[in-house]
Amino acid sequence: MNSRIVLTTVAIATLSALGCAPNPKSGRGFELPPGNAEKGKAAFVQLNCTECHRVDGVELPTPTAKLELIVTLGGEVTHLRTYGELVTAIIHPRTAPSNEQRAPRPATQPPMKDFNRAMTVEELVNIVTFLQPTYRELVPPPPQGP
Repeated sequence: MNSRIVLTTVAIATLSALGCAPNPKSGRGFELPPGNAEKGKAAFVQLNCTECHRVDGVELPTPTAKLELIVTLGGEVTHLRTYGELVTAIIHPRTAPSNEQRAPRPATQPPMKDFNRAMTVEELVNIVTFLQPTYRELVPPPPQGP
């Protein structure tokens, strides 16, 4: 067999294998244990998330923050929030999807308090379980013909 063909085949196989190797920082394989939405709602209130957040369709204490800092979670969105996106929004909010319903925030204003040392993993799982079903995918209207 021609050595050039063998080398090309080996190179393609190697590059293909490298392309399939997961990024060590990937969320692939990450799965949350089952949570409890009732306990999540209670944790949401107990951790004072309601100071700056409303949740669409859920009766909660009224936010006390300045109007420009209030963020409404849930409701109709063009992309349903996954558990991974919600976990990220809580533990690393600067990388979270930014199309939540909110007023423009000054660039120097931190997005939210750091809860990484204040919240247990169980509370995080329960809050995500509480929030995720409050999002509803916005169905685009059918195209209008001429």
